[in-house]
Amino acid sequence: MKPFGALNGLAAPMDRANVDTDVIIPKQFLKSIKRSGFGPNLFDELRYLDEGQPDSDNSQRPLNPDFPLNFARYRGAEILLTRANFGCGSSREHAPWALADYGFRAIIAPSFADIFHSNCFKNGLLPVVLDADIVSTLFDEMYASEGYRLAIDLQAQTVTTPSGNVYGFEVDAFRKDCLLKGLDDIGLTLEQAPAIRTFEEKWRAQSPWLFDVIK
Repeated sequence: MKPFGALNGLAAPMDRANVDTDVIIPKQFLKSIKRSGFGPNLFDELRYLDEGQPDSDNSQRPLNPDFPLNFARYRGAEILLTRANFGCGSSREHAPWALADYGFRAIIAPSFADIFHSNCFKNGLLPVVLDADIVSTLFDEMYASEGYRLAIDLQAQTVTTPSGNVYGFEVDAFRKDCLLKGLDDIGLTLEQAPAIRTFEEKWRAQSPWLFDVIK
């Protein structure tokens, strides 16, 4: 998993509340568990004018001209600005996979669904919770200024606007440490690899019959 330290990224809008995981990545795309390849189908039902199907050539599909992520001004965005209760609905981990595969590194919202919030940290995404009034201010500034970028510092737990306003945010200390180091659940386990090997060698010596190969 890619570590997250500091990010100065272009912001893009998803200006609606209660965006559920089926909107983020529709159910027909949940057939793979590879964590990659979901970006082209992020927000599929909003992003395209036709119905998306797995393995279809997205480059040939008609784009929705009214959907912000199809606007040239938001191309290459790494920060998604959205409203309350983002990521509600089913607990599919494909949702943060799709967001990360698209290129987003952070999401700013007044609140997140609990399981989605947890899954973000496990997949290298930083969910930033800011007061709803602050989020509305960021939306206003973004709409008024093309190329609107935000600076997010995870170590300092701050979001800084182009005008210099600084907003602090809270984050669980353990999750913060994992994201700073780029550690998911597997990475955390592998940090203990020497201790695991020592335990296995000791257990093998004490109980060799448990390790006999059954023929």
